[in-house]
Amino acid sequence: MFLEVNVTKNFPGITCHAAFSLDNKQCGVFGPSGSGKSTLMHMLAGLLEPDSGYIRLNGRTLFDHEQRISLPPDQRRVGVVFQHAHLFPHLSVQRNLFYGMNRLPKEERNIDPDHLIKVLQIDKLLSRNVTKLSGGERQRVALGRTILACPQLILLDEPLSGLDGTLKYQIIPQLQQVFAEFSIPMLFISHSLQELRMMTQEVLVMHKGQLARQLATEELARTSFGTGGQGYTNLLHLEEMEDLGKLLRCRWGSIPMMLVKAPDQRPGEFALNGRDIILFKKHPDASSARNMLSCTVRRTYETDWLVGVELECQGCQGQSLIAEIVPQSVDELDIRPGSEVVAVFKASAFRRLY
Repeated sequence: MFLEVNVTKNFPGITCHAAFSLDNKQCGVFGPSGSGKSTLMHMLAGLLEPDSGYIRLNGRTLFDHEQRISLPPDQRRVGVVFQHAHLFPHLSVQRNLFYGMNRLPKEERNIDPDHLIKVLQIDKLLSRNVTKLSGGERQRVALGRTILACPQLILLDEPLSGLDGTLKYQIIPQLQQVFAEFSIPMLFISHSLQELRMMTQEVLVMHKGQLARQLATEELARTSFGTGGQGYTNLLHLEEMEDLGKLLRCRWGSIPMMLVKAPDQRPGEFALNGRDIILFKKHPDASSARNMLSCTVRRTYETDWLVGVELECQGCQGQSLIAEIVPQSVDELDIRPGSEVVAVFKASAFRRLY
């Protein structure tokens, strides 16, 4: 995908402006409510006409104010998945799914519907009326309908915000699999940085109607603007759960980890806040914490009123943790790139995402 955008839309009291180019297939749009995220999406989709500028997708002009080009939504090959699924209530799941594909010339149908239906796990829903679906099922059907229309770009506008936390993190792995397997470019629009970290590699940051920054998603996650004062959240995929009675032993890559036992003992994605990690210069003689990892400091950076310390964990090449500590501790422990430290955190510090 190559997307070139330079658009302006004026509203009473505020001007929305965004100028950027993208060649990344998994990009996010981040910002609080009212920052201009949905306005940008509507202009890209052809649901709102900019007052000036241009939009080009893969070299094809979708909008150009000076040349008086403004393709209607059905000619843009841009699919949209809204926060609310907007399925056709009088049609079954199957008829909703194939609504867009049936209007395409056969030579443009490049998605295998059977495979997509299997990946989305909606094969048992095909004959059901869409009014009988749960929120998560509706979103998966809406995504399937959009993909089967074979767009060149998919816009997902807060697709998970209407779902509770448990359901949200059950759907994310399916979304990841769909966009990986079918290689469809997307813009994932959300005010949740955690969702964006799981779904995107690059992010556009909107603020008061303006495009404020364009940067890697992980880089945003390490800034005060990204953390919102809550601290950096490490995302760890843990596997091989072993029941030890009141604790679980699992593996993060090749590193053993200890977790508090919970009813759900499946492997999955877990969150660990950087402020729950304590750093020592050497291995402590005794501690109630169950996890102690030998690490090398890669770099340090300022975050909120703390210092972020990026750690390379021994025995887990390519994996890193971020600890957040007060500046005084950095000085007292003489923490700098190349320093050897021990990262310590409790078995109760982990929070399952999915």
